[in-house]
Amino acid sequence: MPTTNGTAETPRPGSILIRVRGILPNLRPAEQRVAQAVLADPAAVSESSITAVARQCETSETTVLRFCRALGLAGYPELRIALARAAQWEESGQNGDGPITGKISATDSLADVVRKITHADARAIEETATALDLTELEAAVDAVANAGRIDIYGAGASALVGGDLHQKLHRIGLISFIWPDPHQALTSAAVLNPGDVAVGISHTGTTVDTIDMLGAARQRGATTIAITNFRGSPIGEVADHLLITAARETTFRSGAMSSRIAQLALVDCLFAGVAQRFYDTAIEALESTYAVVRSRHTSGKRH
Repeated sequence: MPTTNGTAETPRPGSILIRVRGILPNLRPAEQRVAQAVLADPAAVSESSITAVARQCETSETTVLRFCRALGLAGYPELRIALARAAQWEESGQNGDGPITGKISATDSLADVVRKITHADARAIEETATALDLTELEAAVDAVANAGRIDIYGAGASALVGGDLHQKLHRIGLISFIWPDPHQALTSAAVLNPGDVAVGISHTGTTVDTIDMLGAARQRGATTIAITNFRGSPIGEVADHLLITAARETTFRSGAMSSRIAQLALVDCLFAGVAQRFYDTAIEALESTYAVVRSRHTSGKRH
């Protein structure tokens, strides 16, 4: 990935695994088996021949090569090198008590649960920073900073993240709305105009309501921004700017756990970039809103 000064940036060791997780839903079934083998044990795949991997995944060497090319790699040797680096990077994130995964078993102690959840959340934020396209983020910041109005769409846990973005933007004086109800959201999208911005948040990128809302906003000429975990997911087809998170699956559904953490971190980056454009007025607005809320604190006294 190029840097802002045009020089080549060395990919981070774990980035190959982030890319595998990001494209997984869009792969063919046989290619998905290869992807799952890679994610399950990157070290083992890095030490295996292409023939051995094809046999393990009950597919052909040609399928393994297609998988490599879907990742943007020239061939299998490049995959082995990338996975060897990724495996070493994964091991560096352990604490010496064995691998930490997002899988919580019925026999885990509460300490194990806490360790696994916090590890997954920390990695979700770190890997989101790795996966984030700064050019796309800057374009999204430009659009939001210059928008006449910002409409935000999401369902379930994504609506909670949308509410956080709405509250942040509203606190610095930008006109924003959060629309968790699909009918109200479609109505709002139908009256947007060029110069407005619509933000759709969907972990899977396949939430039909959120996709329809962004599509309706785009038809009206609004700039559309999608926040999702999977590059190539359907929501990307109606997004002018695509912001990618990198949350891992956990036992109790990442849609309400580490994916939310990753989305919140990305929203913080988007908001901070926007607030920076109006630095003095944003600081003043944040201080004013804090002061008026702080005045409601009674220190134990009732009025």
